[in-house]
Amino acid sequence: MKTITFSLLAILLLGGMYLAAQENSYQDEASGESANNVTMEDGKQIIAITARGGYSPKVSNAKAEIPTIIRMKTKGAFDCSSSVVIPSIGYQGFLPTSGETNIDVPAQKAGTTLQGMCGMGMYRFQIQFS
Repeated sequence: MKTITFSLLAILLLGGMYLAAQENSYQDEASGESANNVTMEDGKQIIAITARGGYSPKVSNAKAEIPTIIRMKTKGAFDCSSSVVIPSIGYQGFLPTSGETNIDVPAQKAGTTLQGMCGMGMYRFQIQFS
């Protein structure tokens, strides 16, 4: 009886944690807020995006007309976010479980929004160029 009670308690606790994480993810996506994740290196802008259980940040703002590198960072990524697709630049690839992968992006025009997603289309990110 104690085992069943403990198991039910563990399931409820884990389920609550999962729902809270999903709610926070939804709020981040709905707010449309972007992070300060863009830096400059050797005349190129670097956009850092973390891939693990989705992409973070979900929205990035970058400068137009500058060669760009999307630096995908992973640490223990075993889900579909390690499969990245960026249709508008013809990119499709797999990220290592842990490490960094640079994706070259040609200079984009102002007003362009680059959409990225996992191989299944469940997780998404976007980069807005202005």
